[in-house]
Amino acid sequence: MSDAVREIKVLLDELIAAGRPSSRTLPIHDGRANFADLVGSVTAIEPFDRTEDIEVAVGNHAVPVRLYLPKGAEDPQPLVVFFHGGGWVFGDLETHDGMCRAIARRSGVALASVHYRRAPEHAYPEPLDDACGVVRWAGSFGAERGIDVTRLAVAGDSSGGNLAAATALRLRDEGGPAIRHQFLLYPALDPGMGTRSYRANADDPFLSADELEWYWNQYAPGSLRDEPYAGPSGASLIAGLPPAYVMVAGLDPLHDEGVSYAERLRGAGVPVVLSEHDEMPHGFLLFGGKLSEAVSGLDEVGDAISAALH
Repeated sequence: MSDAVREIKVLLDELIAAGRPSSRTLPIHDGRANFADLVGSVTAIEPFDRTEDIEVAVGNHAVPVRLYLPKGAEDPQPLVVFFHGGGWVFGDLETHDGMCRAIARRSGVALASVHYRRAPEHAYPEPLDDACGVVRWAGSFGAERGIDVTRLAVAGDSSGGNLAAATALRLRDEGGPAIRHQFLLYPALDPGMGTRSYRANADDPFLSADELEWYWNQYAPGSLRDEPYAGPSGASLIAGLPPAYVMVAGLDPLHDEGVSYAERLRGAGVPVVLSEHDEMPHGFLLFGGKLSEAVSGLDEVGDAISAALH
């Protein structure tokens, strides 16, 4: 048994012993609190130089955004706009605070974490509207905050990876602002849910096929799934997209769609780095307090962002 497998077994035993219910079985408000409690029990929170909570006007509402501004960074700074995971239903600025601190600190790049409106109260395309709206805000007003608007990137994990990929697609089609790079961390891209990894990892305790079906039904029910901005794997034209870094986990039902998207991008002439973590489950970067490979994975993501944007 490898050290990684041993650590995952210990983590699973701890989670089972905690006796938390599945968040999707609870009323939405309780499920979100349950998800936050779960993430808080496994993540690591590092010290960070400076954060600032702001609100960005998108349409007729305000989107909460947390800025991570590394001390001593170059001026003007590149900016990564980050979308949190949680199946479009769960997750918020707090659940991903540890991940965002780690990425911003390791990369030396400013990061804006976006608390987009969540399903099911706000189904597709409303979360994507918020995601694109914040990137447009950064492109228009970022210079006022010391941001180099020629070096904007998008990033996200899981459902946030979906939003990052969809934002890159939509902004390409709608005339910008230009995205320098996209960082897709075990992204949910294919609502068809018919890949080999879906079948092989259907009962994975970290993210099952049944859970994914439920998440997709909350975010893009029925024919909405056919929209390419909802499921980027279905986009017919992917040429002209920004270079991509795609991280996938070997025990994740989403593994194959991440690999497939990376291969399609590469085939369309888009520069791609594909990072495979064969022994890891879905969501492993959140487990910085429990898994060694979560820490090294965050190091890797930080290095990739630094190399792409500095």
